[in-house]
Parts: sequence; structure tokens; C-alpha cells
Amino acid sequence: MISIGGHPYEMGLAHGRAAAASVRSYAEERMALAASASWSGREATRAEGLALAESCLAVHEERYPALTEELRGVAAGAGVAPAELIVSGGFTDFVDVVAAKAASPGHANGDEDDCTALLVPGSRMSDGEPALAQTWDMHEGSANHLLLLEGRPLGKPAFIVMTTAGCLGMIGMNEVGVCVGINNLTAAGGRVGVTWPFVVRAMLEQESAAAALEVLRSAPLAGGHNYLVLDAGDDGANVEAMPDALAAEALGDRVLVHTNHCLHEETKRVERPREAMSQAESERRLARARELASRGDMDVAFLQAITADPDAVCRVGAPPGHVGTCGAVVMRPRTRELWAVTGRPSEAPYARYQLGALTT
Repeated sequence: MISIGGHPYEMGLAHGRAAAASVRSYAEERMALAASASWSGREATRAEGLALAESCLAVHEERYPALTEELRGVAAGAGVAPAELIVSGGFTDFVDVVAAKAASPGHANGDEDDCTALLVPGSRMSDGEPALAQTWDMHEGSANHLLLLEGRPLGKPAFIVMTTAGCLGMIGMNEVGVCVGINNLTAAGGRVGVTWPFVVRAMLEQESAAAALEVLRSAPLAGGHNYLVLDAGDDGANVEAMPDALAAEALGDRVLVHTNHCLHEETKRVERPREAMSQAESERRLARARELASRGDMDVAFLQAITADPDAVCRVGAPPGHVGTCGAVVMRPRTRELWAVTGRPSEAPYARYQLGALTT
């Protein structure tokens, strides 16, 4: 757990200093991966990758100046270039940008299956309290860089996020109960723009799901992601967001489940094709999570069990990409509770968190 607060730069500086070694090693690893054909469909030099990242950084600076100042603090604290953190934090969006530069981008990497998520209305929970639950899947070395970050920015809601070292935020909740989760999508139209961790953090500065969705709708996105949003009023939505298309489904009385392929025609049209194996894997996880979530009296323990499901949801990495489940989160916006586990939830216990206090 890292706790930060104050002005943006000092928040970032504290983050960067506290996790300096991890920030540096993860940035180096992901710079190499982003430039490899196995992820983006084309080989790129480190210099080319950094130039693209610098272009994206300029858009971040224009769109989210305070968050970019926080990123610069992280970079200074860890001794890396800010552009490297655009790559390491927003890796899969950046891969979309690199892939779009290829003459023939081809299919998305066969191992790029990242996250299974559920948005659950209160009517489907035994105690009537809505919830958001998800795994976070990535190349398995990423589990070594996962951390919980508690932030208390001046003039904005406090927040708690699961993230990787050097990344401003991946999955989390703020003190008024706005929760944001994500799944990766592969966009054919990757472009120089803002990466998803900045969008997540900007959404967590809002006081309702509706306001958070407006942030998402107006963002000049670099790549494709699915966003899940929920607030304390049981208002929520699942949004497939591409640089050039967006499809939103409001939370009603049924559980919304999402994995890593587009479900709506608007976004399917601009999706970078997935390899057959990868598409089948995402569809299998979707079907299994829907099956498990079909009961009407779920509780937190059951949602945690879904994330730990060994049949499809909780994954063990295999060659060549070694992509597997690296962590998981369950959030309850009305009670401001967040349960998190780093590593596979089938092998490690969840810890319960409320802003300001961590208990098991």
C-alpha cells in the first residue's frame, strides 16, 4: 500500500520514490514488449516507441494537465522519462497506437486476453447492495509490480486504486462511491491520444456515474478499452470505447458481464481482429462468467469465487505470452468497501479496504 496526498507533483513524487525500483524495471520491460511484433504486429525501435509516447504525452498534457503533472512527479521520483510511463501504464492502448502505424497490422496478439468483469445491480445481490468485480490479466510478471495506491488529492475526492508501479490508476473507487473497472479491447484505429489510466483517474474525480461517463465520452482516446462504471445510487453502465466509436449499455436488472471482445456492432466495425484462439478464449470466459452470475442471491464471497474460478476465469499463463490472472478486485460503492488480491485469487486471499483503513 502506498498512500499519497497533496498537490499533483508531490503525489507523483511520493509514488515514484516509494516504488522506484519496480517503476524502472516495469517501464523497461514494457518498452521492449510494446516495440515487439508479438504484441503490436510490427517491430519498432526504442527510439520510435519513445517518439510516439512523447506525442501521446503532449495530448495528455493538454487534456489532463494536473494528472500529467502527477505523472511527471512519478517519473522524477523513480528516475525515468515521463514518456516511458505513458507506455508502461497505458501499455495496451499504446500497443493499439503502434499497431496502427503498421502497413498491415494483422491480428491482435493471441495471448492478449485481459480481464473478466461483472457489473452487478443491487437486485441481484443478497443484501441489495450493487457491486463491481473483475480480474486483471496480463503477462504474469506484472503481478510483481501490482500495488494499492491510496490518494488524497487537494480539492478532489480521495480514491483507492489497484495499479502497477508508475501507473496513475487502473481499477478503483473514490470516497463518494464512484467505481471504475476495465477490460482491454483491441482497436484498429489506434491514434496519438490519451491512454486509459488517465481516463480512469479523471473518471474517479467525479461524484456520479453519469459525470464519469461524460469524462469518458469526451476523451480523445489512444486505444480501445471497455469501461465499467458504478456509483452509490445503483447507476452504472458498461461502455465499449474505441478511438472512433463508443457503445454504452446502462445497468438494469441483469448482471452485465464483459471480457475482451466487442459485443456491439458499432465497436465491432472498428475492432482489430483477434486470432481465432484468442477470440475463442474471450468468448469462453464470457460464457462461464455469465453462467456463474446467473443466480439471484450473490454476495461478496461468491463474486470473489467467480474471479477465482479455475475452469475459465482465473487463468494460468502459458507460452508464448505467459498471460494469466495477476490480480482481482471487488467493489461496493454504497459501503465504500473494496476487496483486492494481488496474484491469482485462486491462490491468495483477498484483503478488505475502506479509505483510510486496510483489514483482512
